[in-house]
Amino acid sequence: MSATAGQAQDERGQAERLGIKPGQVVQEIGYDDDCDEQLRDAISGTDGVELVDDQYDDVVDVVLLWWREGDGDLVESLMDALTPLADGGYIWLLTPKAGRPGHVEPSDIGEAAPAVGLSQTSSVSAARDWSGSRLVAPKAKR
Repeated sequence: MSATAGQAQDERGQAERLGIKPGQVVQEIGYDDDCDEQLRDAISGTDGVELVDDQYDDVVDVVLLWWREGDGDLVESLMDALTPLADGGYIWLLTPKAGRPGHVEPSDIGEAAPAVGLSQTSSVSAARDWSGSRLVAPKAKR
């Protein structure tokens, strides 16, 4: 396998780890120069995935919320991220890993998510410098 093919496989793996599937609309909020371009390329390179910015005004399947300590009120930002989310959609809260500038304590996420009705279902190493926390709204009672 060539280095390029191996790199492409690694990038696809990043998107798969986040559960990004072909045909989904993924909204990105909080993008800045420090965001991981390889992760963004992996997501946008998934067949049929549309990576849209925070000005997108339709329903989305996934929200990528890049969040750093000092970005403001996490509860408020999570509420804003919920607004365009389709039923069954989820939020990936991407925060700098421990020891990196802007690191967010897990306890801050643990307090903010339930305040807006979200549950953390998993955590991953999303990229070299970024951790991801998958946040979902509880299923509606039938």
